[in-house]
Amino acid sequence: MRKSIFFVVTGLIVVAIMSNMSYEQQSLLPFLQDVLQDKPLEHWLSQLQFHYWGSIVSVETKGYFKFVEFLIRKGTHFFGYGLLALILFSFYNRLKWRFPMILSFISVVVIASLDEYRQSMIPGRIGVVDDVMLDASGALTFLLIAKLILVMYHYVKR
Repeated sequence: MRKSIFFVVTGLIVVAIMSNMSYEQQSLLPFLQDVLQDKPLEHWLSQLQFHYWGSIVSVETKGYFKFVEFLIRKGTHFFGYGLLALILFSFYNRLKWRFPMILSFISVVVIASLDEYRQSMIPGRIGVVDDVMLDASGALTFLLIAKLILVMYHYVKR
């Protein structure tokens, strides 16, 4: 149980620290410009575009490095909140609460919403509903994969 509590608290602290940083403090651009000087996969990435916060984000509209940073940032949202959902699922499951998957999904949506609200109060940051939807998508995806694995495990175990 202590491990579960530790992981839940650690996950929440990571979310709080990351959302408290300004965009400039989180910027990956200098690192990306140094590491990806040759712009690998630029041709492939230039074929992608995303609708985000009322505009189109692509290599053409943002440039190669800002687009790669966008993918990393949004991927971090998706995977980070997906992992948080699994941690919460494990926690609720150990507490023997009913419907731990539903509770963990709702918890992630609430945490993501509060995180975006908090970001809206930090200079240079904005809270975006699109990020909450991305976070919820990550949580739902990870929880569905976990459910599939659990069902397959119990089926094979029989």
